[in-house]
Amino acid sequence: MNKYHFIAIGGIGMSGLAKYLLEDGCKVTGSDIMDTKYVERLRNLGAEVKIGHSSANVPSDAIVIISSAIKENNPEILKALELGLKVYHRSGLLKEVSEDAQKNGMCFIGFSGTHGKTTTSGLCSYVLNRAELGPSFVVGGIIPDINTNAQHKNGKYFIAELDESDGTIVKYNPDILVINNLEEDHVDYYKNGLLDLVDTFNTAVKNSKKVIINNDNEGLNMLNGEFVTFGLNDADYTAKNIKTSEYFTTFDVYYKENLLADIKIQLAGTHNVYNTLATIAALHEAGVDIDLVKEYYKDFTGMGRRFQKVCTVNGAEVYDDYAHHPTEIKATLEAAAAKFGKEHIIAVFQPHRYTRLQGLWDDFKAAFGDANRVIVTDVFAASENPINGITAVKFASELEGAEYYSGSIGDVARKLLPTLHENDIVIGLGAGTITVLGKELEKAAGYNKH
Repeated sequence: MNKYHFIAIGGIGMSGLAKYLLEDGCKVTGSDIMDTKYVERLRNLGAEVKIGHSSANVPSDAIVIISSAIKENNPEILKALELGLKVYHRSGLLKEVSEDAQKNGMCFIGFSGTHGKTTTSGLCSYVLNRAELGPSFVVGGIIPDINTNAQHKNGKYFIAELDESDGTIVKYNPDILVINNLEEDHVDYYKNGLLDLVDTFNTAVKNSKKVIINNDNEGLNMLNGEFVTFGLNDADYTAKNIKTSEYFTTFDVYYKENLLADIKIQLAGTHNVYNTLATIAALHEAGVDIDLVKEYYKDFTGMGRRFQKVCTVNGAEVYDDYAHHPTEIKATLEAAAAKFGKEHIIAVFQPHRYTRLQGLWDDFKAAFGDANRVIVTDVFAASENPINGITAVKFASELEGAEYYSGSIGDVARKLLPTLHENDIVIGLGAGTITVLGKELEKAAGYNKH
């Protein structure tokens, strides 16, 4: 039996891999700086998890797994090196897991791109699971109903979200690679912006047996290779007759001008038509009978932290959204305004990383047109040092009508609460601590914890 030790096991990506290994019969230990619901779930599956990083946590006979967030001077890494243990980045482990799946006859479908990879990988896994096709998957968010980010089964399909932020996407050899879109991002890693990103994806394309791309995305048109395409107009897979209502979007999917399926989804926004198209193209290319899965698309409520309603406070509905890139923010607010009306939308934006705010400054300024009110919080630095002249105060001052709220998200909630009215739609936007905005608003309002 293989033994693995995860440093920072409680993260969404790390916990998914750990769960997958536990369900595959492996022994798993790990550590993290705090107890979380993900840690508790892993303990319930048999993992031994310690809180706090210490050299004493490291077994003498395990493969050690780290993420990009773990520093080289972490005591557990130092202990692993002292013991001569193998130390893998989590992408290296996902590579091994995917290769094992392929050896066992599974079709490996990987989803990547600047936006939508968590939604598309989760949606694909969801409909396969609802159709009782026994998919295995490791994705970057909690899938509704299934209530997990990973699963090890013995079906024909292995689904994974493939991260491009640190260049590790070149490690994989998927049977089908789906690239949702390509835009400048992760400017801390891709120093030459989109050109470096395109170079990386060109390598990923060469490593994949079949590649499916969004034909309507300009960045993807810079790639080299032969592709299966999806889009709203000129593509192999197209969405036609799109109709929207308060609760659902319906459209027909055509493959090579032949009707493939009529689809209903409750996810709002044109970007979610693209997301749905991406999964249908992938499944059809993988040989799945779309009639077996199409009825389940309407039940998918979205991944955790993707326009997820978290609470209602004083008559105002509060949503949490992981959007931290201008295109994602624009798409979320556009969908929210279409559903609720722009006059009700309050965007609470926590910039994520100084390098991203600096590199995409003007794009961020253009992303909030569908919000009636914009509140900017302090930058969530992640592991970065501040950059001179790149501040939330300056950004808010340049965004017409925006307000700057300083302090913790708890401080933000206490300032925001007295200004809320019934029927307001508050949307927390960002990949950092903004996710607790709903809880902090409830606390500020004196609501009991659920």
